[in-house]
This record gives sequence, C-alpha cells and structure tokens, in this order.
Amino acid sequence: LLNRTNNEKKNMNHVKRKKTSKTILEILKKRSRKGLEFARRTALAEKDLCERIQEALEYYTLKWENFTHPGFFSIACEAVGGTPEKAVEVQAVVAMIAAALDLHDDVIDRSKTKHGKPTVFGKYGEDMAIILGDVFFVSSFALLGKSTERLPEEKVRETFETLKRSLLELGSAHVLESNLKGKMDIAPEEYMQVLEMKAASVEADMRIGAIIGGGTDSETEALTKYGRILGILATLREEFIDIFEIKELHQRMKSECLPIPILYALQNENSRKIQKLLLKKRMTQNDVNILLDMIFESKEVKKLKKRMKILIMNALGLTSQIKKHEMKVLLSELAKAALEDLE
Repeated sequence: LLNRTNNEKKNMNHVKRKKTSKTILEILKKRSRKGLEFARRTALAEKDLCERIQEALEYYTLKWENFTHPGFFSIACEAVGGTPEKAVEVQAVVAMIAAALDLHDDVIDRSKTKHGKPTVFGKYGEDMAIILGDVFFVSSFALLGKSTERLPEEKVRETFETLKRSLLELGSAHVLESNLKGKMDIAPEEYMQVLEMKAASVEADMRIGAIIGGGTDSETEALTKYGRILGILATLREEFIDIFEIKELHQRMKSECLPIPILYALQNENSRKIQKLLLKKRMTQNDVNILLDMIFESKEVKKLKKRMKILIMNALGLTSQIKKHEMKVLLSELAKAALEDLE
C-alpha cells in the first residue's frame, strides 16, 4: 500500500476494511442474535421503571447492534464442545453487561452520536444514560443468578469472579485513560497499558463461554489468554481505523486520546508536521491522506504492526488446545483479521 498514491491507498484500505469487517461481523451477528433478543425481552420486561426510562430503554434496544461480546461468548462456548443455544440466558447476560458499559462509555467520552444516530446520552442526557446503564447492570446480574442456579457451584463462583475481575480492571483502565485525554505528549506505552487493560472485557467473554461450555482447565485457560490477545488486537485495529475518519479524529482530539498509531508516529522526526495537521480547524480528506502516509511510513508504527504480528502468532499457538477443527479455524481467522488491511 505504501507504493500507491494517497487516494489509491485510502480507497484500497476502505474497500478491504469493509470486506474484512463484513465477514467477521456477520459471523458474530449471527451467533449473537438469540442472546441479544433474550436480553432485549428481559430488559423490557423489567417492572417499576418510570415512563422516561422505559422510553430510553426501548430506544436503545430498538436496533441493538452490540453483538461482538455475545458473539465471542458463543464461539468460546462451542469451541470447548458446548452448545451455545443452551446457554442463551448467560449469553444475554454478556450482552446486557456490554450495553451497560457502552452507555457509561458514551458519557465518559461525551459521545452524542454513533453511526449517524444519537446515543442515549445525546438524546436523553447524561443522567438518563448513567441510570439506564445501571438498569442493565442490575438486570444482568439478576439474570445471571437465575440462569446459573443449576450449574455446579464451582462454575458459578468462577463466572462471577471472572466478571468481577473484568469490571474492576475496566474501571481502572478508564481512570488511567481520563488522565491522558486531550494531550499530544503522551508516552505511547502509557496509553498501550490502558488498551491492554480494556481487553479484559473480551477475555471475560471467552473465559465465561469456556466455563459455561464445559471446557477443561487447559481449554479454559487457553481461551482466556486468547481472549486477552484478541481484545488487544481488536482494540488496536480500531485505533488504526479511527485515523481514516475525519469526524472520529476530531472527536478523539476533543474528548478522548489520540489513536495510538498517531501517538507512536509523534515520536519521530515528522512530529511537528503531524501536529500541524491535527491542529487544523478544518481538516480535509487530503490532509488525512498526508497524515496516513506519515503514520504508516514511520518506523514506530511499523514496530507496532510487528508487535501485532507477534500477538497474532501467540493467539494461533493457543488455538492448539481446541479440538474442534472448524472452531480452531474460526479462532485463527479472528486473530489474523486484525492486520489484514493494515499492511
């Protein structure tokens, strides 16, 4: 891609991202459908909610598209020989916790729109987004308690412990990240630590899926480690993709941290040129293309991609613990997809 013109590179990456993302997302979407629908019914059936909260709840769940986490749960469950269709209630728990975190994240990041649609925060305000997130948390843990009543005590304990560790780590990650927002002079490794901690959510998806699916100790530990790596890779991929979108870049500069590839590129001799582009009041598509050239050609970002390749190899090694061939292939494809259009 680096041998192409700026416009060719932009178009090639856009087409490849769209193709790769469609394949992976369609798999996750199909696997999460039943869990999301069960979660939606459970949430809407909650009593004692005032009319305004009920309205916001219906708005959020009308086109509920947060299917990555319940999709990962389904994959892990089947990978160890479990039947995802028999674990729909726990899958719904995973979806509801993801929704709670999503709602709270929008408040933290001041995200008023997503995918061209107002968020609950943007439409109903900060208080409603926080309260609705809390509603999802309460409903999810109530459902988890009910859905695991007949499971062995050890499985129940480990499931709750996994969620506890994950949520505490995610909370700590957000606190650390809040101290970095709005700065250009961030040490990339400092932000990398935050991204690695945020991967706790995918690690929990995979671990709980393996536990509920009846995985052996070795299978469960392998998928737990795989989940952490997959979470890091998926997050780093999104960090790269955010560079291509002008609106997303402006939002990141205003209320979040700059994408980590930019932070790495700011460590080289082109740092002043990059800063000048980022600080423009109106960034054009040509500016973005120039920015992409400087970022992708920087030795620091090339090292970051090599680091991702090592993570992918580590993830592939962990799939050796999975006996089902088709699931091993799927897990491998998920990991490798992180870099497919970024070379």
